[in-house]
Amino acid sequence: MKKYIGKRLAYTLLVLFGVCTISFFVSRVIPGDPASMWAGPKHTQEQLDAARKELGLDRPLLVQYLNYMGNLVKGDLGVSIRTKQPVLEEVGRRYGATFELVTVSILIALAVGIPLGVISAVRKDKPIDHTSRAFSISGVAMPVFWLGLILQMTLHGKLGWFPLQGRIGSMILIDHPITFITGFYLFDSLVTGNWPAFFSSLKYMALPALTMSFASLAIVTRITRSSMLEVMREDYVQTATAYGVSRRTILYKYALKNALIPTITIIGLAYGLMLGGSVLVESIFDWPGLGSYIVLSITRNDFPGIVGSTLIFAATYLTINLIVDLIYFFVDPRIKYPGSKG
Repeated sequence: MKKYIGKRLAYTLLVLFGVCTISFFVSRVIPGDPASMWAGPKHTQEQLDAARKELGLDRPLLVQYLNYMGNLVKGDLGVSIRTKQPVLEEVGRRYGATFELVTVSILIALAVGIPLGVISAVRKDKPIDHTSRAFSISGVAMPVFWLGLILQMTLHGKLGWFPLQGRIGSMILIDHPITFITGFYLFDSLVTGNWPAFFSSLKYMALPALTMSFASLAIVTRITRSSMLEVMREDYVQTATAYGVSRRTILYKYALKNALIPTITIIGLAYGLMLGGSVLVESIFDWPGLGSYIVLSITRNDFPGIVGSTLIFAATYLTINLIVDLIYFFVDPRIKYPGSKG
């Protein structure tokens, strides 16, 4: 097991190196001059030349790359050209918003998708099964930006149930400031008993979380249904039925436990899907996370911001997948990774 984890960590570092290298060179071909933004709107030629020298843009591209990688090893992601603040600090301020949004979206997908998949399998070829399958297809096919706009027009514009943009009400932060522990508004306000801030955060998160969770919810529903149908055809389930074991016990004690094993692997895939979708979702709902940060960095030709946020996205995705693999190993004893005993 230790050997497998060591190999995965080495693989993770190799992938991060590749992501960093590709994003570095791709960010350099984006049209525009970063030095112009650094020097200011009314810069002189002397100021522009000084900005190029300060940013290291007067050096060969390979030298720039080697310097960046050397600083990266020291934990330095550079300075944002757009804000002139350290990228690591800016990413740190926004990371909690994105991670909290993605985590809540995952929980919604699992909380709704698993029961819906079970019901669909139990009532195979019934109206609810057909409805569930149609929902699964539409969930995967529907563009996330289109769904976000539809939810904005209905749940905010028509019904007025949820606020449109932001992470929490501005007056709530003034009247009921959050005592930050993790940077996650929902968790911190819940732990400290700050209920006004908790419910305000929940309302502001509703629309982006529903938008982000829709595709993963459809995938979880479909995988759970397929797994349940497969498990219910197994011999031990048929034997339990023949012995007169109640259908409820068979479904929830035997079938569901084994049917959920494939669903665990979907969590890693869903995190990657949602991290990618956060770029659109956060832009639509003005969510102050990494997704909107990388959009601002791209539009302003802020290459340190582009590379830094991309690297954090990749590191998060790879870490989540490693954790999911380890959970899968302990949940299903049949799985044997290279280097494990037995």
